[in-house]
Amino acid sequence: MGNTKSSALSKELLEELKSNTKYSESELCTWYQSFLKECPSGKISKQQFEGIYASFFPNADPTDYARHVFRSFDTNADGTLDFKEYIVALHLTSGGKTLQKLEWAFALYDVDGNGTISKNEILEIVRSIFNMIPNDDQKNLPEDENTPEKRAEKVWEFFGKKENDKVSEGEFIQGVMDNNDILRLIQYDEPQQIKDKLKEKKQ
Repeated sequence: MGNTKSSALSKELLEELKSNTKYSESELCTWYQSFLKECPSGKISKQQFEGIYASFFPNADPTDYARHVFRSFDTNADGTLDFKEYIVALHLTSGGKTLQKLEWAFALYDVDGNGTISKNEILEIVRSIFNMIPNDDQKNLPEDENTPEKRAEKVWEFFGKKENDKVSEGEFIQGVMDNNDILRLIQYDEPQQIKDKLKEKKQ
């Protein structure tokens, strides 16, 4: 599919990214140059991506969460993120529209990619989020959500599901839109920190 090492973005990709994200042509071109400088192959590996996350959370362990985020954006499942996947990731974890963000959140929680979410999948992602919260901060969490198990249970109750039920994408999106508490429980609270760090890396 063309030469990924080309120093100029293709017109088609530029137009697609402009229409699907909030970024301007000049921003996209500048980021593309920086992207190629850091990743001459035109791809970010899972290890590089995990390294970026690790630098944001020196007092915690974001490895599992970074792995799940990487999976949700590696749309062609080739084990790398190309520039398009990288920009979409940046857009959705910072300022995407609500519906787009929720579609991404569903993909994040749908660990096995089968189109539904189980209680175990919720627990797996919530556990990876807990790994990023420093121990001191975990002590200050409310009693009914101070462990991954309690938080996953609370989310599952919001959806009104039995133990072995599944949540579809439509149910997930509707449930989160109807209840701010679910959104708070399923997301990590510092995407701004990640966005700022990524911007620094682009300077």
